[in-house]
Amino acid sequence: MVEQSEPSWEEPRLPPGQYVPRGRPVIHYGRVPRFRPETWQLHVMGATASGEQHRFTWPEFSALPRTTVVADFHCVTKFSIMGNEWGGVSAATLMEVAPPAPEVKHVMIWGEYGYSANVRIGDFDRAQTMFALELDEKPIALERGFPVRMIVPHLYAWKSVKWVRAVEYLLEDRRGFWEERGYHNIADPWREQRYSYQEEAGEGPP
Repeated sequence: MVEQSEPSWEEPRLPPGQYVPRGRPVIHYGRVPRFRPETWQLHVMGATASGEQHRFTWPEFSALPRTTVVADFHCVTKFSIMGNEWGGVSAATLMEVAPPAPEVKHVMIWGEYGYSANVRIGDFDRAQTMFALELDEKPIALERGFPVRMIVPHLYAWKSVKWVRAVEYLLEDRRGFWEERGYHNIADPWREQRYSYQEEAGEGPP
């Protein structure tokens, strides 16, 4: 059980049902992968504008323009970590160098070991959505997703895939790892969209 902190000035920012823990808990599925910079690649595939797959080596990806966002982090297990400073490559920047086809409506983010999470293109193409390489001006810790972690701060944190290896542009929605196992397809914490049985018409794939 994660220890809860005393109430603070941050709590009015909390979505329903969330609390601020002491420290920064770490939760993930599976083991922590080893980073091999000489073989690491990020793939951008699926319905790209060019019809071709894009590949970025670690030097190429880490050289892309960087940005910083400060955002809260809401885990579906009900803890929230407030005011995180993330540094990395914005999703908008990746879409500029590896653009999707105009008809793309959804994106699948792939991590190590085949883990995945799907988001709508409108959630992906937001100012705070990024491929984070740093947390509070330091490289992200291994267990938190080093070297690259997806950050989609306005959704529950299972959408913020650790150890990102690929981005797949989709013409039709498709459920990711936890979505196939009963979690909500959209995952808005302000609407407490935790489980698939809560989905309304149009919130999941046909």
